[in-house]
Amino acid sequence: MIHAYILIQTEVGKAAVVAQQISGIPGVTSSEDVTGPYDVIVRAEATSVDELGKLVVAKVQSVAGITRTLTCPVVNL
Repeated sequence: MIHAYILIQTEVGKAAVVAQQISGIPGVTSSEDVTGPYDVIVRAEATSVDELGKLVVAKVQSVAGITRTLTCPVVNL
């Protein structure tokens, strides 16, 4: 299983709505609004890197109000 954090920037005033909508996407394990350079941080899981990419591009990035995402896969060193 591949785990990742997805850092999301949203349009002004859209963080809470974006976090709520993303929380219902299969593969998303948590979604929270935060302060700082990013507005929402999502924890997600997928069976492969390809499936993670599909989750981010096809599902997460299609949520209205998102302006930019940065996907950070978890590594176990």
